[in-house]
Amino acid sequence: MSKMILIMLQGSVVSLEVFFLTLLFSLPLALPIAMARMSKNGILSQIANVFMLIIRGTPLMLQLIVVYFGPGIFVIWLNKRFGLSIRLNWPRFVAAIVALSVNYAAYFAEIYRGGIESIPRGQYEACKVLGYTKAQTFFRIILPQVIKRIVPAMGNEVITLVKDTALIQVIGVGELLHVAQTSSSRLFSTTPLFIAGVFYFVMNWAVSVGFRLLEKKLSYYR
Repeated sequence: MSKMILIMLQGSVVSLEVFFLTLLFSLPLALPIAMARMSKNGILSQIANVFMLIIRGTPLMLQLIVVYFGPGIFVIWLNKRFGLSIRLNWPRFVAAIVALSVNYAAYFAEIYRGGIESIPRGQYEACKVLGYTKAQTFFRIILPQVIKRIVPAMGNEVITLVKDTALIQVIGVGELLHVAQTSSSRLFSTTPLFIAGVFYFVMNWAVSVGFRLLEKKLSYYR
């Protein structure tokens, strides 16, 4: 049993790495996507809309497969078409991070957009009267309020991300659920799957507590 739990812990480390790296890249990437979505430039706004439609309208599992196998297929086509000999070494782990980051950036962007658009226009006008630039208005006045308002919605998405890390097994990354399924097949037992469920529960519990504390800290007017 102890050996099984150790193996599961190793799988959970991979899941946690994917989780934190996805947040590291998707959270900042979501902001320019949200700004493009709200842009008065019709072309930029339309590009953002099409991007959002594609990402939110297709399964994450399919996106993982496309990101991992797509570049290799494209390189093979280039080699055949132009007589090249290009080789592509596209690590599975990197492909998983790219796919998850792009996917969650699209969802976070919509949360950002909702938060930004919830701020009354009068605050922008007041900042303009006080002599703030657009950048100062956004980063000093608007963004802090947006962060406070979007914490509950962000918490839901982050909890979903914890569970979605299990999908990276589709491209062969040995995360927690993949390790559990392998152990379950080898031992002819459902115990590894049960242990994996406990691991996911603990991780989601930690995320829930973290966001609850953050929400409480930001509720300084209550």
